[in-house]
Amino acid sequence: MGFQLTSKDYTEYIKLAYAKIHENGDYVTALDSATGDGDHWSNINMGFESLVEAIPELEAMNVFDAFKKIGMIMMSVIGGSGGVLYGSAYMEAAKTLKGKDVIENQDMCDVLEAMLNGVMARGNAKPGFKTMIDALHPAVECYKDCIAKGISEKETLELVKKAALDGAQSTADMEAVRGRACYQANKGVGHLDPGAVTMSYQIEILMDYIATKL
Repeated sequence: MGFQLTSKDYTEYIKLAYAKIHENGDYVTALDSATGDGDHWSNINMGFESLVEAIPELEAMNVFDAFKKIGMIMMSVIGGSGGVLYGSAYMEAAKTLKGKDVIENQDMCDVLEAMLNGVMARGNAKPGFKTMIDALHPAVECYKDCIAKGISEKETLELVKKAALDGAQSTADMEAVRGRACYQANKGVGHLDPGAVTMSYQIEILMDYIATKL
């Protein structure tokens, strides 16, 4: 029997993700100040703070409604393009959960893939553009590959986490195609993309949390 996540479980993950993002404020802001306008952390932190405040409401919902509500909150709270992108990600993910009571292994892969597709479509971006996609895309590809090969859920979670973290690190070598970094002379080369870093945090925390449910 593999893992099964309820809405309540997902809100536990939200608390942990918020803590990780919150405690790395200075680091993420420094990354963003080097290539952007320095507000990525404050925006994403505000978004997760609002999700934490909404937990009593979210945990009482089914997973489909909870993901829709998360998308709406993210879209309304996070400033700039980030709110639209995260909102789109969760709205698309919600569609994969319609009629489900819990999130299982294949469901989680489908959720992350839907998030990826939502972000790429809304942001008109793809892997290699030096964005959050560069953490999310390798995680999704890894997840799909693990399922196809029948790799155990425990090992899958570790591999997906590593793919996301490695993906974020790879952005240091990329030229920005989207975001403020693309206006710089060196297009942000030599700097990590803060959006990829905070996305990798979320995937890292999510995979670690799911591992406790095995």
